[in-house]
Amino acid sequence: MTKTLVLPFQPLKSPAQKFEGVKFIRRQGPKMQLTLTQPDDWHLHLRDGDLLKAVLPHSASTFGRAIVMPNLKPPITTTAAAVAYRDSILKALPSNSNFIPLMTLYLTDTMSPNEIKLARKSGAVYAVKLYPAGATTNSQDGVTDLFGKCLPVLEEMVEQDMPLLVHGEVTNPDVDMFDREKVFIETVLKPLIERLPKLKVVMEHITTANAAKFVLSCEHALLAATVTPQHLLLNRNSLFQGGLQPHNYCLPVLKRETHRQAIVSAVTSGSKKFFLGTDSAPHERRRKESSCGCAGIYSAPIALSLYAKVFEEAGALDKLEAFTSFNGPDFYGLPRNTSKITLQKAPWQVPKSFTFPFGDIVPMFAGETLEWQPCFNSD
Repeated sequence: MTKTLVLPFQPLKSPAQKFEGVKFIRRQGPKMQLTLTQPDDWHLHLRDGDLLKAVLPHSASTFGRAIVMPNLKPPITTTAAAVAYRDSILKALPSNSNFIPLMTLYLTDTMSPNEIKLARKSGAVYAVKLYPAGATTNSQDGVTDLFGKCLPVLEEMVEQDMPLLVHGEVTNPDVDMFDREKVFIETVLKPLIERLPKLKVVMEHITTANAAKFVLSCEHALLAATVTPQHLLLNRNSLFQGGLQPHNYCLPVLKRETHRQAIVSAVTSGSKKFFLGTDSAPHERRRKESSCGCAGIYSAPIALSLYAKVFEEAGALDKLEAFTSFNGPDFYGLPRNTSKITLQKAPWQVPKSFTFPFGDIVPMFAGETLEWQPCFNSD
């Protein structure tokens, strides 16, 4: 009996036929299943408190590990705070879950290089996140002087082999909202790589053809990028069709269709420089559907189904496993997962919302039908 994935999955026990790195299984007549190495989420927002407890099972049921973003209130700026946050995540996990949170620090103008040494020694912190001040949710404490005040920290990150995860947008009000990523590449990312060529850098949630081209063409072997389901499946028309659509609003904002197509092409090319990062960002419905709605799309419960949709439509299902399960751990220097997860091809409807005591959370593609569904074998 095959069930939808609402509990931690178990490795599939049935024999399978291997097809270019992906295992396809035909069971129950014409239904198709594919088996992948368990994926990781290399960009995830879990929040804290009741919201953490509500959304954590959705990620823990699918992903083995996740890079957890530090933009809480107050932000996670010290190793001690990161360890405490990790402990709260572990306590909120279902009792039978093996999910591992990989913590990050929130870079500020006042961070000390010694904090990077502490972070590396802790065994809990795996990266440092650069938020340009004012770029996105809870980024008001972010960086204002990367090449000045932050340079000693960046140099220590090179020494400690600590990756820098960048929210790749400038915040200059004179720069058009849809050009912020392009300008960031030219004015921040290129100079950063030239100045510190041994610094590992991940350009998070890329949204433009400019970013895809830059990552693909850059000879800097230590540069990679995460890609979200929304930037692979939606363009900026999705913000306005049928009226203003607040649940499709995220930062970086959705871009033109030509950019979406370029990102899909890059991700499904088989390049090892791209890997899964949902940027799943839960907000209560009332905070999204308000006069000043929050940025963030909640995709955790359906992310793997959405990525499978992208790769199938591109004729690249054979490259899905590397994107979801291999490229990320390889970049971070971590072992690949050994457990397996199954996707069954059978139409199913995304819930219109998830209801909790504090309110509702509306997921991406709410109420729509998807073709691939994560499941586990309960034989």
